[in-house]
Amino acid sequence: MLSSRAFVFSALVLGSLASAFPAAAQSPVKIGFITTLSGPAGYLGQDVRDGFNLLVKKQDGKLGGAPVDVLVEDDGLKPGQGKQIAERMLKNEKIKLITGLIFSNVASAVVPDALDAGAIVISPNAGPSEFAGKECNRNYFVMSWLTDTMQGSAGRNATELGYKRAFVLAPNYAAGKDAIAGFKRFFKGEIVGEVYTRLDQTDYAAEMAQIRAAKPDVVFQFHPGGLGISFLRQYQQAGLLSTIPMVLAEPSMDHAILKAVGDAALGLNVSGHWNADLDNATNKEFVAAFTKAYGRVPTMYAAQGYDTALAIDAALKQTGGKIDDAAAFRTAMLKADFHATRGSFKFGANQHPVQDWYAMKVEKDASGALTLKTTGKIMSNYVDPFAAQCKL
Repeated sequence: MLSSRAFVFSALVLGSLASAFPAAAQSPVKIGFITTLSGPAGYLGQDVRDGFNLLVKKQDGKLGGAPVDVLVEDDGLKPGQGKQIAERMLKNEKIKLITGLIFSNVASAVVPDALDAGAIVISPNAGPSEFAGKECNRNYFVMSWLTDTMQGSAGRNATELGYKRAFVLAPNYAAGKDAIAGFKRFFKGEIVGEVYTRLDQTDYAAEMAQIRAAKPDVVFQFHPGGLGISFLRQYQQAGLLSTIPMVLAEPSMDHAILKAVGDAALGLNVSGHWNADLDNATNKEFVAAFTKAYGRVPTMYAAQGYDTALAIDAALKQTGGKIDDAAAFRTAMLKADFHATRGSFKFGANQHPVQDWYAMKVEKDASGALTLKTTGKIMSNYVDPFAAQCKL
């Protein structure tokens, strides 16, 4: 048996060795970031990535006190490519947390495989209805919206603005179909034309002719990214902008599109869940930091990327920086213990946001620059219509 003096000496030696050889650093939490970085819609993924990384950089490469390794890959807006990236991340990198998803068709290819592998998926943007109701999953979260509701806010806005006859257009894919279904759910008037365009379409001459012939009170169109820029420019060139007003949800008139189309956007009515002028401390700090870091005004995609990082940050704080226990991480995520850029935030029964929606309008500020100004709230603490079908 060691004497008390020998025990003290041994403890001192062990203490010296411990200080000489510090404990191994915590292995980083790997985050698979599958997003759209190329093509006409590439800036959507770039903004989500930059918004997400803004918080990571601010916290010296950590979320929730844990070091993170964000592995970013471009899906090219191709479902097959997104699926291959996910398979590689899940099998080779042993990734347990996937985010970054922009387009619903890519999400439809990625999400089932990721969930089957036991991973957690947190979508910063894509919100297809197929995973919001009966097919909801404990390991699937959406930080943005249900596409149906996001576009439905434009239907509510159009109704409140007094329009009676609407012509609606969207690309022929999951989000486009959800967009028109959502608009029709909220719009109380008559739909006088319904057209589905191609997701890679750049020439809308035929659609302009159909709109002119239908003579609607208002046009609703959902064309994100570069598609929206092309559509709006051609709408103006066809002489329709001055005769038939347009209502949009924010993906069709974000700050990047506004900068690209210029005065053609003046006076357009827009709706969304976030805007750069929302008056809360988190948003003010985010907009200032993003503009300083990247030299551009953030879009809603950037705000959603930042909010996604905030949500993961809050969850990792509660799990001690670990992701291995999916149930514990899910419980932590559901608490939503953070202040979002859009203000109050909580998850509904289907792990999609319960949130406010705002009316906005493109105006010129005191300096003469175009800006998207929030004019009022059109829905408060709205729960999407699919949540009741989700049983978790």
